[in-house]
Amino acid sequence: MPDLTTRRQQLLAAIRQHGRPVTTQLAEQLLTGTWPTYGRNTARKDLRGLARCGHLTAVDIDGRRLYHPTTTREDGRS
Repeated sequence: MPDLTTRRQQLLAAIRQHGRPVTTQLAEQLLTGTWPTYGRNTARKDLRGLARCGHLTAVDIDGRRLYHPTTTREDGRS
């Protein structure tokens, strides 16, 4: 699934560039136009996948889930 890997890598790069916690809605906005069929459900799946891999940390605040980028070391690893 090369498209899945590439899409998630692009989302992670966009989140790190944004520099603040991200909601599903914001993740969708960050990749709108990059992927023709990128919608809210796909953003939700990608965010969960990135959190499972340790690239993001999920936090629930007032019933909303926010994803924070994890800190990376200088060598690029989490």
